[in-house]
Amino acid sequence: MKRFCITGLAAMTAIALFAPVARATDLTTVRLVSGLSRPVFVTSPPGDTERIFIVENRSGSTGRIRIYNLNTSTLNATPFLTVSGVGTGNEQGLLGLAFDPDYDTNRRFFIYYIQSGGGGTTRVATGTASVGNADIANAGLTNVLSLSQPFSNHNGGWIGFGPDDMLYVALGDGGSGCDPSQRAQNINNLFGTMLRIDVSAGTSYTSPSDNPFVGVAGRDEIWHYGLRNPYRNSFDRITGELYMADVGQIAFEEINIAPGDSKGGENYGWDCMEGFVSAAASCAAPFGCTPGAASLVDPVHVYANTGFFGNCAVSGGSVYRGCDIPDLRGTYFFADSCNSGSIWSFKFQGTVNPTITTWTNQLDPVGSTVDSIVAISEDANGELYICDLGGEVFKIIPDGAIDPPTPSDYDNDGDVDGADLLGLNACFTGPGVAFDNCLCDVFDVGDTDGDVDLRDYAEFQLQYTN
Repeated sequence: MKRFCITGLAAMTAIALFAPVARATDLTTVRLVSGLSRPVFVTSPPGDTERIFIVENRSGSTGRIRIYNLNTSTLNATPFLTVSGVGTGNEQGLLGLAFDPDYDTNRRFFIYYIQSGGGGTTRVATGTASVGNADIANAGLTNVLSLSQPFSNHNGGWIGFGPDDMLYVALGDGGSGCDPSQRAQNINNLFGTMLRIDVSAGTSYTSPSDNPFVGVAGRDEIWHYGLRNPYRNSFDRITGELYMADVGQIAFEEINIAPGDSKGGENYGWDCMEGFVSAAASCAAPFGCTPGAASLVDPVHVYANTGFFGNCAVSGGSVYRGCDIPDLRGTYFFADSCNSGSIWSFKFQGTVNPTITTWTNQLDPVGSTVDSIVAISEDANGELYICDLGGEVFKIIPDGAIDPPTPSDYDNDGDVDGADLLGLNACFTGPGVAFDNCLCDVFDVGDTDGDVDLRDYAEFQLQYTN
């Protein structure tokens, strides 16, 4: 298997030994809102630092999107959007929300939901916010993509815009167990894939010409494949890396990472691989691929499924790129949705088996109720929120003293190199002009005067390691 290949004893040790490791700023959580109906995702329109939009999975057969005002700490009584007729299966309902990169001008958003009936129908639909009231969506949605599901489970459910302004859509393998029709390895269908589509037309989509299967065998929409149930995913807003949390069968849960310069076409190995090993331990043949084949891409991190009362279903998260906890920028937070309430993090530095930090006790302190964690997602400022399926949304905040950022290390990866130079150029304001991106504080170290100017550039040159 390519890229993150490990074998033998190394593979065994890579299966998540969640030992505590040293860390700087301590963390805790604050509950923002309770009494919601199965909150499963939090996001914000680009540049909107005053509101978060909370996806309520369903109440009966109705899904809703609610708005929480960060400045006033209040939840709007009237939903932003109500979606009727959603599926009521455990993995169905309203699942995803993404705002157009040009939302500020076109007010367009996209949702992902499962429509009721049979195994359900996956729908990606689009709508617009009202001109007269930004807290309310206009009536009516336009369907963009539909896919009839053979079973009610493994629906994926995430959508998000990438750094390239394309819409990425995560689809599960069609459900049941062990992918009985080997759909995830069949590039002539859309199950078990990450799609990349161009929705710039607004109410329809096209497949970008640089998608890997355009002009050759396979569906043009497919970007990656070989996924089982990539329920929660995210882009690192600095590096462009795509983090995909793929729920396992009965043995292992995994985190896959596609590089920021990926050309697409990666095969992540389901249904013949589960984690780093053959899926034969969990499923019977036939398989749609050959275990250990060089064309398959290993996950970056794997942990063992220990059952419903332990860890049994990974909930993907986000890379922290916020203002409030500068020393943890570049750190990926994720969780497990089962009864353990486990929360972890790692900082990806290009290799398999990263060092894992366990945050469960800090982020779910005694007396708290952070337990059925189904998402850790980010707002426009890059701050992180935990969605608890029991009806609560929590914000991750520092607890006590805050460690400062590492000077000149914009992406916080431990060195000062060309990527940081790009960040410096983007942050450069000149003397007396304050920067409005808090991530630029890493460059304002020469004189700490609120701008990034030539004096700070000189300090950067001293730190530069290439």
